Amino acid sequence: MIFKSKFRWIALVGLVLSVLSLVTHLLLANYSTADLVQYTPILTIFNWRPVVESEEFPHRVNNQSSHYRKLWGPIKSLESLQPYANPRGKYPAASWYNNGFIFVKIQGGFQEIRSSICDVVAVARLLNATLVIPELQETTSTKKISSKFKSFGYLYNEEQFIAALANDVLIVKSLPKRFKSVRKNNELPVFTPAYSASVDFYLREVLPRLKRQKAIGLLVSGGGCLQALLPPRLAEYQRLRCRVAFHALRFRTEILELGTRIVQRLQASGRPYLAFHTGLEKDALAYHGCAELFQDVHTELIQFKRSWMIKHGIVQGEINIESEVQRRNGLCPLMPEEVGILLRAMGYPPDTIIYVSGGEVFGGQRILIPLRAMFNNLVDRTSLCTDNELSVIYGPEEPLISSSPPPPPSADSEKTRLAAWEKAGPRPRPLPPPAARPKYPHEIEGWWGWISETDKEPEATPLDLRMRAHELLWEAIDYIVCVEADVFFPGFDRDGNGRPDFASLVMGHRLYESASLKTFRPDRKFVVKHLDDIRDHLYKPNHTWIVSVREHLNRSTRENGLINMSLNAKPDSFLSHPLPECACQIPKTLGASALNSNPIRDPKSRILYGGEDICPEWMKHGMMAPLEKEKEEEDDSEDVEANSGQVQEIVSESDSEETGSKAEDNHPTEQDEELDLDD
Repeated sequence: MIFKSKFRWIALVGLVLSVLSLVTHLLLANYSTADLVQYTPILTIFNWRPVVESEEFPHRVNNQSSHYRKLWGPIKSLESLQPYANPRGKYPAASWYNNGFIFVKIQGGFQEIRSSICDVVAVARLLNATLVIPELQETTSTKKISSKFKSFGYLYNEEQFIAALANDVLIVKSLPKRFKSVRKNNELPVFTPAYSASVDFYLREVLPRLKRQKAIGLLVSGGGCLQALLPPRLAEYQRLRCRVAFHALRFRTEILELGTRIVQRLQASGRPYLAFHTGLEKDALAYHGCAELFQDVHTELIQFKRSWMIKHGIVQGEINIESEVQRRNGLCPLMPEEVGILLRAMGYPPDTIIYVSGGEVFGGQRILIPLRAMFNNLVDRTSLCTDNELSVIYGPEEPLISSSPPPPPSADSEKTRLAAWEKAGPRPRPLPPPAARPKYPHEIEGWWGWISETDKEPEATPLDLRMRAHELLWEAIDYIVCVEADVFFPGFDRDGNGRPDFASLVMGHRLYESASLKTFRPDRKFVVKHLDDIRDHLYKPNHTWIVSVREHLNRSTRENGLINMSLNAKPDSFLSHPLPECACQIPKTLGASALNSNPIRDPKSRILYGGEDICPEWMKHGMMAPLEKEKEEEDDSEDVEANSGQVQEIVSESDSEETGSKAEDNHPTEQDEELDLDD
């Protein structure tokens, strides 16, 4: 008999059952797939898809609903403003018969570069000189960038820059040969103008040297070399700044294509998106004394940076400063959690698409956790493009020299050790402690590990220099996405020098290109005061609080917000508020001959709101169709109320600490019925 053991019988039965089970499953699978349609997954090149909750928020399906218009629609009262930076009146074209050449080296980040280029073009026009394309220090060959690009061409399109300004300033790519050798020998005068230098400085000190030497240099840092506010007789130079910033400074093709592709991916679902700039940068936090908003080593890093600023005269004050006081005065950024509370109070649903700009957020991704918990579709540049797409804008780069730690020292030979022993004198008593072994870079924990080893920040490595150049490209992409966003919300609008930052440039560009786009300009002092009042029940605010915050934020998108920007940002950066010089108004009626005949002015008679010229006839064609005069929905009419009273209140309070609107006087002090932000 074959199977003499019961174990063999058990194994045989198990094998037979396994075969029968396999055959049964194959037959069932074949039968069940007869009527199914084969599905082929779509290949995605980025790892984000929007989460939609259309059943809970049906207003997104009907984009004509009042709720949709309130959240995403244009600002009706600003639709008559149109971009118009063309010269007015007589404007002579640039000529080769001029006073000489100006070569420029610009230091700083993205916003400093953009503002400085606009200033140097205006200075070249002022001095009647030929401008050599500026050299950007962060994109020179010493920063290990791709050899495919020159300094200016790493970020902007040189040909577009030259052609767009052909009637304003003559621009060449390099100095003539007769000046190159003289420059190498440092025989040409180089000026370092102060930030916001006056027109008299250039006319009295720079122009005589230019006429004498026929070539001078400018070393520009800090984000500008010409005062932001110019007298009315120099209004054409303000419009020239607008032509440079919004028409001539075009990003190179690879950057434009990637930025446009990201915008298309954000809009692929047919839904609008909101761009949010955090403003959480170490330099800005250190300058304004906001270290205590963070914990652990981040606070220490901010304090270290602030002490460095004090030593170099950038900041006047103490190292230790009460961050809570700074925050209550509106001098610190709004934290992402606070911005999330404000957006939910405005009525933005949890599935709103939010694009976070600004690169690496100081404090890490943990700072964004509360905002991500409130909004599912929180994305950034890394979520919407691949490494291969980024490598295209970087260009071909040479590999950097390996920074791996050196090998440990080799053991001495026995003869060497014996010779050293014989030459050594008597051994000291007691023996000194052995020298500490130096730590290799890979042994220092985290990117902040140097702070426990030394009181001096380590020097930049070749990789750091290359990354700084890459950051300019990342900010250029963020700039494109933010300008094209349906809604923009800035968490902060000041940089590490106390001047308008990236968010201010975005707000100025949006105001010029399409003034009716919804752009929030919140008064942080007002917002922080309201947030502190509900700190114990932050996620369950009462109805009065929500109404007050909504009124303030809605007013910030309209005339009140523009006046605040004109008061606070324009004196430091013209590009943050290019009105009224670079805009015109289309009359709401065919017989209108003048608009804003009584513009709002500050105590020094400077125009804060209004005063734009009437658009020329060629701009009115096709746009004269009567701007809607019918009464808006209840939500919109609430925001446009009593502009004259609200505006005059802001102007009268511009010299004091109070710059809020009437909503601040209606500050809630009692608990009404609770209204959940999720409702």
